[in-house]
Amino acid sequence: MGSHSHGRDASPEVLERATQSHHEFLGSFLGSQEKAEKAIFYSYKRHINGFAANLEEEEAAEIAKHPSAISVFPNQGRKLHTTHSWNFMLFEDGKGEIIPNSAWDMGRFGEDTIVANLDTGVWPESLSFNDYGYGPVPSRWRGSCENNTASGVVCNRKLIGAKYYSKGYEQYAGPIDPSMKTPRDYNGHGTHTLSTAAGNFVSGAKVFGLGRGTVKGGSPRARVASYKVCWPPAKNGECFDADMLEAFDEAIHDGVDVLSVSIGGDPIDYFKDGISIGTFHAVKNGIVVVCSAGNSGPDAGTVTNVSPWIITVGASTLDREFQADVKIKKGAHGEQFKGLSLSMPLPEDRFYPLITGAQAQAANASALDAMLCKPGNLDPEKATGNIVVCLRGQNARVEKGRAAALAGAAGMILCNNKELGNDLIADPHVLPATHINYEDGTALFAYVNTTKDPRGFITAPRAVVGTKPAPFMASFSSKGPNTITPEILKPDITAPGVNIIASYSEATSPTGLPFDDRKVKFNVDSGTSMSCPHVSGVVGLLKTLHPDWSPAAIKSAIMTSARTRDNTMKPMLDGSFVKATPFSYGAGHLRPNRAVDPGLVYDMSSEDYLDFLCALGYNQTMIQQFTDEPHKCPDSLSLFDVNYPSFSVPNFSGKASLYRRVKNVGSPGTYKAVVHHPLGVSVSVEPTRLTFVKVGEEKEFRVALRAHRRIPRAVHKVNVTTEEYAFGGLTWTDGKHFVRSPIVVGFPN
Repeated sequence: MGSHSHGRDASPEVLERATQSHHEFLGSFLGSQEKAEKAIFYSYKRHINGFAANLEEEEAAEIAKHPSAISVFPNQGRKLHTTHSWNFMLFEDGKGEIIPNSAWDMGRFGEDTIVANLDTGVWPESLSFNDYGYGPVPSRWRGSCENNTASGVVCNRKLIGAKYYSKGYEQYAGPIDPSMKTPRDYNGHGTHTLSTAAGNFVSGAKVFGLGRGTVKGGSPRARVASYKVCWPPAKNGECFDADMLEAFDEAIHDGVDVLSVSIGGDPIDYFKDGISIGTFHAVKNGIVVVCSAGNSGPDAGTVTNVSPWIITVGASTLDREFQADVKIKKGAHGEQFKGLSLSMPLPEDRFYPLITGAQAQAANASALDAMLCKPGNLDPEKATGNIVVCLRGQNARVEKGRAAALAGAAGMILCNNKELGNDLIADPHVLPATHINYEDGTALFAYVNTTKDPRGFITAPRAVVGTKPAPFMASFSSKGPNTITPEILKPDITAPGVNIIASYSEATSPTGLPFDDRKVKFNVDSGTSMSCPHVSGVVGLLKTLHPDWSPAAIKSAIMTSARTRDNTMKPMLDGSFVKATPFSYGAGHLRPNRAVDPGLVYDMSSEDYLDFLCALGYNQTMIQQFTDEPHKCPDSLSLFDVNYPSFSVPNFSGKASLYRRVKNVGSPGTYKAVVHHPLGVSVSVEPTRLTFVKVGEEKEFRVALRAHRRIPRAVHKVNVTTEEYAFGGLTWTDGKHFVRSPIVVGFPN
């Protein structure tokens, strides 16, 4: 029903009147206010004007016709965006050590910034949330920690907020055990993501004795808060819209600066998407919202959280690996394949017999299930003492290793299928094991199947830094085009999301699998769930350095300073080591230091986002009610003219014009336009130079696209559309700053 106009300082009486208005409104449809009070289980009364209620479909349909109802939609279930890599990390001494501030010369930089997430809760005992050396909690903070049960969460000067929301979930899954109704994290995901975004410095950390170093979040001195909205999976969902909207409403009121949301579902219309609605209200109130792009790659058109007011993050690799290589006995010198693992080494330094899972097939198993090393599908008489080569897919990676171990195998080698390409995960297997890519796996299968006495060895895991190429896109990372509004390129950015070390809940095991009873303080996990808080942490630093920047300015700084080349100085690759495109990485890979001083930004206000909704065709009445102030839609507005830091032209007819404006946030100077033309398209910019004499000055420019003589055939095909695509870019530079934007052009077949 839009926004409330009573502001952040509303009295309890005003808030109660808001709830009363919801009861009266619904009561007019249900026949009595008493029925309405029983039906409503959330009344959004602080900033978001609306309610969640149990209704029959016919009742909801009637309400949807009312002019006050901007959006009526079902309480949809969303999923966490992790791949469930389920690795873990241990401290050398099992405890770790808090590093004094003086060791980092950080002082109290960033302590006034509040970074929060919507997730599975928080493990407050984690050293990442220790408040050593912190000053008083900012006076503007209005949040709290719910600590009314034995398993509640106690606040400190670092962890300043922890709440939970379950009513929407319980409408589907039934009542939650009262002992579980707490903001405490029993899953691990919330602790991992929040500590990635803003965990404190903790030293003395190792991963199975490897890679000794220091763990910290992106904004290590920021305050943190957790809003628990996700619960055990039920009816294809873990996090329900009704709960998330309540969390958004309270987070805005509490005073957070950054919201990290590693949650998503299928992309849907903005006014029927609880995340889109909740994040709009947050951004309108100056909060920067960062969301994960999803883990449905490498299929095209799978990117979610596509609202233009959200920073949408894909996942890519970093240049640190935990390598455990495969050696095979072949010819005079043998052969070696790179693998990743955190498992224990083989007991003896010798070559072991190699067999495939299919060759160890149990009598009652199919060849495919045996090849996948599913539980109970391997014959101990065939597997004992051998290293079993298994195919990735369908069941959990660590579960495959356990199946091999129960069958008596000495070790396991996990091989990618073609779709997963070069995505390698370092897992804490229950036997000596490693994970190799598709190409090497194909070669290994061929060796085992064609050699009379195939033998191999898995080297002991070791930490390796400076690996190349890096970064490259994770195959699981969801890709564009944006299927809701293709004129807005999504994802916006990519960041590290593979084998990420962060804090973990000690209420669960590192794998989450039923047979695993280990408890750990830190974990290594993968997914766009992990890349999202990397960006959230950087946003926290930018909010500290530039408190006057809008959420759009911060997004622009992050996007236009990104990099599209890897550490070999070649274009970034995808998970199959094919050249990646903006549909995978958006503007490129995150570069925090460059984002601090971007030179120019593409700024937008909440009014611009309302104009965007106008351009989509939402009527004046709906737009008017979505805000608490009058808003008149422009007489004419093209989606091509939304002031976004990227350019996307679907269904290119041979010519197009796009208008943008940039704001100077650096020193005075003159910027020159440099164009990288998409294949078959000429791009002209007018004017070609922009001169700024002061900070805050804005200039407009026009980008004109023209096809060469006839519309060309592009080289990049996307299977979710009838279009083919070409890619280019526009850079504004004054010699010091390079303000880069991707250009995407779609050609209809």
